[in-house]
Amino acid sequence: MSRPQKRSLTLRGHATSVSLEPEFWRAFRRLAERRQLALNALAAEIDAARGPATGLATAIRLHVLAELERELAEARSQPGPSDG
Repeated sequence: MSRPQKRSLTLRGHATSVSLEPEFWRAFRRLAERRQLALNALAAEIDAARGPATGLATAIRLHVLAELERELAEARSQPGPSDG
């Protein structure tokens, strides 16, 4: 298991730090790249959508997980090479 790494993000002009495991940082960056967003912009979207009882790091992890689950569900629903 990897230990969380603290990184600085800027949300709506304010600096904040977030601790995520390296695997989540990589997945978070890939997600931002696929959406053609800066990491800070995606973090700001997630921050705006989270509830007051949910920390930003948790909200980012849950967002990454939800996106990966959505991609997996889409891949499962695609006909395979022998299905068509």
